[in-house]
Amino acid sequence: MVWAGSKVVTTGRKIIGATNPAESAPGTIRGDYAIDIGRNVIHGSDSVENAKKEIALWFPDGVTEWQSSLHSWIYE
Repeated sequence: MVWAGSKVVTTGRKIIGATNPAESAPGTIRGDYAIDIGRNVIHGSDSVENAKKEIALWFPDGVTEWQSSLHSWIYE
């Protein structure tokens, strides 16, 4: 899965939680579903530049482009 949007790296990392599950807040993906730091349940890029490299690595044929019908209600 690839997330896209305004400030997606910052927002995504907040949703994902701290790398160490013990330091992740309840309600985050790692805070709710992870136990050990060595068994990472989700990855989030730390920058747009690294995201581009990682997306190319995992999705060599590219990702499907689409726009949610809610897009105009969310973004200005």
